[in-house]
Amino acid sequence: MPEPQPWTRCQTLVLASASPRRREILRAAGIPFKVLPTAVPEVQKPGESPRDFVRRLAEEKAFAAKRMLGKEATAPVLAADTAVVIGRETLGKPTSPEDATRMLRRLSGREHRVLTGLCLLSRDGITIKKDVRVASTVVKFRVLTDREIENYVKTKEPLDKAGAYAIQGLASKYVDGIRGCYFNVVGLPVSLLYRMLKRANLLV
Repeated sequence: MPEPQPWTRCQTLVLASASPRRREILRAAGIPFKVLPTAVPEVQKPGESPRDFVRRLAEEKAFAAKRMLGKEATAPVLAADTAVVIGRETLGKPTSPEDATRMLRRLSGREHRVLTGLCLLSRDGITIKKDVRVASTVVKFRVLTDREIENYVKTKEPLDKAGAYAIQGLASKYVDGIRGCYFNVVGLPVSLLYRMLKRANLLV
C-alpha cells in the first residue's frame, strides 16, 4: 500500500509577537514559527477608525520585524494586533487595575466587537508581497456585579489583555455568546490566516 500523504504543511513563519496565546494557536494548528517580538507603540491616532488602527499596527509590526531580519531574509513574517471596540471607544490593554475595572464595567451586559489585524509579508522572487486583513467577532457579556469585576481584576488576568479580559481564561464564564471566530477573540483568527497562507503559496 502507498504511504499516506502528510497533511498540508506550511513554511516556517516569523511571528512578530510575544503573545503566548498566538504561539499556542499556531502550535495547535500545526503551523511552524519562530518568535521575533517588536517594539511598536500601540497608540491610536486621532480620528483613526478601530479597523484602520489594527491594520496599521499589524503592518508596522510586520515591517519592523522584517527590518530586524535584514534584506536577505526570505522567511515569511506574520504580525497581528487585537483591539476591543464598544460603541465608539477602542479598548486596548488596561493601564492599571482601575482602568481594567472601568473597561469591564463598560462591557458588562453588552455586546462588543473584537478586531484583529493580520499582516503577512512573503517573497515572490525579489518582490515583497504584503497581505493585510481584519477579522471581526461580536462578543456578548452577561451583566457583571461589582464583586465579580473586583475579584476578576484581583487575579491580574485582565491586565495584559485587550479589553481587560481573556475569553479562554477566567473570563470565559462571563461570556453569553459570540458571533464569528473564537480564535480571533483569543488573538489570532487562524482560519483567516490559513486562507492568507494559501493565497501566498506558503503551503507545501
